[in-house]
Amino acid sequence: MATLITLAKRIAKQDPLAFSEHLDATGNAVLTGLLTERECRELSSLYDDDTAFRSHIRMARHGFGRGEYKYLAYPLPEIVQGLRELLYPLLVTTANSWNARMGIETEFPPLHADYLRICHASGQTRPTPLVLRYGPGDFNCLHQDVYGDLLFPLQVAILLSEPGRDFSGGEFVLTEQRPRMQSRTEVAPLKQGDAVVFAVRNRPVAGTRGDYRVTMRHGVSPVRSGERHTLGIIFHDAT
Repeated sequence: MATLITLAKRIAKQDPLAFSEHLDATGNAVLTGLLTERECRELSSLYDDDTAFRSHIRMARHGFGRGEYKYLAYPLPEIVQGLRELLYPLLVTTANSWNARMGIETEFPPLHADYLRICHASGQTRPTPLVLRYGPGDFNCLHQDVYGDLLFPLQVAILLSEPGRDFSGGEFVLTEQRPRMQSRTEVAPLKQGDAVVFAVRNRPVAGTRGDYRVTMRHGVSPVRSGERHTLGIIFHDAT
């Protein structure tokens, strides 16, 4: 698995200006080559080790779609902990800017460890990073990952499988519901090891009378063949 230094170097190779501009403009942005093929395989294989997880969700039972996912337990695997710690500083400036533009008073600290202490002091103590697995016909309905009153407005999904080789279909879909307008839909173009950063619930959009909020949701279209694994990195913990 990658060391924290290796992960930090990969994140540093991204174009921060282009990334931030795309994130502001659309509510999502892709980080390419965040994980290697080997790291993706190791994280996918972790799915069968129940000792690494705190809970197992089968989507059909809850009306979430088809497929399943598991929430990782503390202590998190080193690479997942590293991703959480290293991606948070990349996103916190945008998160604070978005909250200010949307009239939300919450300001996030610069380090993820400090933000987790705030979550835990408020009773949100359960880890939220998760691994998802989809087979043929599986899909994930449009949704938002909100686990309590405290919410970090951005999250990350990393594709652990290779489209066209490991699976077909299964596109990562985002929708944006705008006031008094039809919804906008976008598909994030991901390869194995790529990550998409996207809005959890709302994001600000500049209008003729100032900023206004739009509502964001995300999901996965039906997998046509094969097996698809994803790692989800959510920065707030759950109640």
